Amino acid sequence: MLEELDIRNLGPIREATIAPAAGMTAITGETGAGKSMLLSAIRLVSGGAAESSRVSSGADEAWAQAIFALSDDAVASEHSGDTNDAGSGDADSGFTGAAAAVAKAHDAGVDPEDGELFLSRTVRASGRSRAVLGGKSVPRSVLGAIAGELVTIHGQTDQLKIAASSRQREFLDRVAGDEAELAAYRKAWDALAAMDERLERLRSQESSARQQADYLRESIDRINRTDPQPGEDEELKARRERIENAADIAQGVGSALGALDASQVDVDAADGASAVELINHAVTSLRAIRVGGTFAEQADRLESINADLGDVVFALSQELGDEGSVEDLDRINGRIHELGDLTRRWGPTLADVLAWRDKAAFDLEDLDASPEKVAELESERQTLYDAALAAADVLSAARVAAAADLGARVTEELGSLAMLGASLEVRVTPRDKADDPLGPYGRDDIAFLFTPFEGSPQLPMGKSASGGELSRLMLALELVAADTRGGADQTFIFDEVDAGVGGKAAVELGKRLARLARSAQVIVVTHLAQVASWADAQFVVTKEPPDADDDDLGVVTTIAEVNGETRVHEIARMLSGSESEASLDHARELLSDSRLTLPLAGAGAAGD
Repeated sequence: MLEELDIRNLGPIREATIAPAAGMTAITGETGAGKSMLLSAIRLVSGGAAESSRVSSGADEAWAQAIFALSDDAVASEHSGDTNDAGSGDADSGFTGAAAAVAKAHDAGVDPEDGELFLSRTVRASGRSRAVLGGKSVPRSVLGAIAGELVTIHGQTDQLKIAASSRQREFLDRVAGDEAELAAYRKAWDALAAMDERLERLRSQESSARQQADYLRESIDRINRTDPQPGEDEELKARRERIENAADIAQGVGSALGALDASQVDVDAADGASAVELINHAVTSLRAIRVGGTFAEQADRLESINADLGDVVFALSQELGDEGSVEDLDRINGRIHELGDLTRRWGPTLADVLAWRDKAAFDLEDLDASPEKVAELESERQTLYDAALAAADVLSAARVAAAADLGARVTEELGSLAMLGASLEVRVTPRDKADDPLGPYGRDDIAFLFTPFEGSPQLPMGKSASGGELSRLMLALELVAADTRGGADQTFIFDEVDAGVGGKAAVELGKRLARLARSAQVIVVTHLAQVASWADAQFVVTKEPPDADDDDLGVVTTIAEVNGETRVHEIARMLSGSESEASLDHARELLSDSRLTLPLAGAGAAGD
């Protein structure tokens, strides 16, 4: 949820901090006071366009920061390893809402700190802007992607998003709870798409592909005939070096053995006593001393040294007479030449040659565009298509059932929101593509068709209502979604939702906003006391004249939270434009009556 919104030098707002309630927050104030600047701040930190004209007069830059508090589950999702790409949320991570925001922030190199994400934006008077996520500069598109998972704005300029068929499909899937069906379909679709890609490669082959196949086939045969073994060339080179230096090896090893242990070589060739004999003599001499202590210890040490010398002598003796012949040298050189030819072509190492051969064998399979091969793959493709079509039918059935329920329930809600005669039909129809009706998300076209008043023709949502009507329609949609699928890990902001509403309908509107706030954070910009009275927190935007000492600043807007009697006075002003005793009594009565039967999640009762 949005924990705090900080603003500096944005339009008439010099400095403001808002800490919305966990449930419902109302933003009120006189017309023209600057309530729209709060939405501008939200849009700014959500990656919206930066307009230098929004920088306060006399200031060098405007700045806005939103701090979002995340649930423990959302933070933990960063390490959960969930990679399911189905569903209506982040297509890469499979998460939705705050969990998707955490995943996207992690991809940008930023992790939540103490369960919070900081999104900020600076706009210079010169026109340049800077987006910052958790203290790290990022492209503004990153802020947009993350904020899009955390905040949904329902205002006149924001409703067109739902006009996109993809957004309507995502919303219907969310309400339908068809994650399992969608995941099963996506798995089948991915397998089908991979097969289609493979067949397309086969069918588009021309002479160059056949030449490539011939080259791969000949190269594989050449490598197989040589039959190289990993590391064989290095072993052969080491063997060749020994043969080429056989004389030096024999002389050096013989001389060393003669010095260490004369018994291992011709006695006549030995020059005096060997090291082993001398050490044995030293040990015998020390053992002959009858006094214990250091002499026995030194004798033990010499015997240990003699044992090590024995290991050295044995190892050297194995090297004598193992250098091979001239014929061996010719054979080794020939083999090294064969292997070198392979590594020059497909190396640089024999391991690389073998890896290239294995990959070439796989590529050759796809390059073999024989009629038999194509027919075999087409048969496999038909099997995959049938499986995808069956999964699409299951998904469609879930959507059709959810669409009928969603349309009926939204229509019912609209009647309580001063929109009698308005209705919503959620239409699920097969894709109009007879040769291949399947797409990445099934075989359905989803359309939200809205009738704003009785007798009006059905029109696509987004093209058939005013901003206020669309805001109330979105409220009805979000209410049904929350009732069906539980709490949304999001912040909903409603602007103009009360346009053209009054009296009892205004009370019902406020009540439904409060109902949505049981499971999600709700912020509403309103001019109706009947709506504001339902809020857990209320902030008043006030326009003040410039300071006489600094009138260059122009009009200044302040934002302050009201509660207790201060809130009573604000509600009274909204009711009648005055703060008479009658209007104050009416305000107290309204605040007292504006309570849900059940407490709002994460917040106290309205009017406290």
